[in-house]
Amino acid sequence: MVEPWLRGSRTEIEPIRRAVLHALDLAEEDLYRWSKDLSQDELHARPHHLPSVAFQLRHIARSLDRLLTYAEGGSLTEIQLILLRSEADPQGTPEEIFAELGGALATSRDRVLAMTSGFGELRYVGRHRLPVTLGGLLVHIADHTQRHVGQAITTAKVIIGLRQKD
Repeated sequence: MVEPWLRGSRTEIEPIRRAVLHALDLAEEDLYRWSKDLSQDELHARPHHLPSVAFQLRHIARSLDRLLTYAEGGSLTEIQLILLRSEADPQGTPEEIFAELGGALATSRDRVLAMTSGFGELRYVGRHRLPVTLGGLLVHIADHTQRHVGQAITTAKVIIGLRQKD
């Protein structure tokens, strides 16, 4: 399968935002490929004390919202902070978890496309308001998403391997 960044898509968008969008596209494809057939118990399982696949999916969805809030020049809301603290809670059906992920990825793509500021513009992250550039933050969004995709896939592969042993 050819990855999104090699498909020649989104060529009308400049390279930084295009790369972020391709990372989100790849995340969606890989997460669904490796996780869509897991049962509810498997999504919430923590084999070998690894974070669950459900955690990774929720974390990707919710961290995209938080990081894009910073990229847009905003500060986190109380709701975002509450959702942050509940990411590891073992709750939610597969349908609910994948609906949250799919909605977050779609909304994130729209938010990235709406950004028209210069990539060198200053933004601030976290309660300590650490300075970053918009371009650096967008690159981090792609990196962070892919890091957690890899963790979700690894955990899913462990679960599938354990299932096949039984």
